[in-house]
Order: sequence, then structure tokens, then C-alpha cells
Amino acid sequence: MRHKVTGRKLSRLSGHRWALYRNQVSDLLAYGKITTTEAKAKEVRSLAEKMITLGKDGSLVSRRRALAFIPDKKVVEKLFDEIAPMYVEQAGGYTRIIKLGPRPGDNAPLAQVQLIK
Repeated sequence: MRHKVTGRKLSRLSGHRWALYRNQVSDLLAYGKITTTEAKAKEVRSLAEKMITLGKDGSLVSRRRALAFIPDKKVVEKLFDEIAPMYVEQAGGYTRIIKLGPRPGDNAPLAQVQLIK
């Protein structure tokens, strides 16, 4: 039974899956948008919004928690100095998912995750 079990497995082991999430959230924060499959986009959206919420807090503990998840220090600096201040007045919904249609090679549904503003 899967009662209250959230998240998608994405046919990966947990370590591989978390590495994928960390890299995609890092790229989303670094570049402002990424293109991936819909399932990955839905998972990345929630993790990215949690990182932006940490950035809005701005405390040392929040910065260390962000550094524990995001592998690149420059991205964390950008998150705390540039991205999070844009959303100070906003209570949530920092990202948007735009569906792009099927991928030509394997017909997987693609989506673009982008930061709003």
C-alpha cells in the first residue's frame, strides 16, 4: 500500500534520483529555466520552491541547508543575493511548468520549468 507515500521513482535508485534532482534544481536556479520530462519537472518544481523559500529567509542556517542540497556555491550565492529578493512579497508559486509536447526520439512528454518574473 502506498498511503501517504509521495514522489516519483523515475526508474532510478534513490541516490541517482536525488543527484538528478540536485543537478536540475541547480541548473534551474542558475539559468532561470530548464527543459525536461513532465514527471521530472513536477518533482523539480517543489524542490526549487523550497530552495527559494530558504533564500527568502536569508539566515545562516537556511544558507547551510541550501548548500547541503545545491552542489554549486555560486548558485547558492545567486539564490540568496538575486533570486530570493525578487519574491519577498510573494507567498509561493515561484515557478511555472509549460508543457512542450512529445520528445522526437522516444515520445516522452516534455515540459519546461521556469522561474516567474
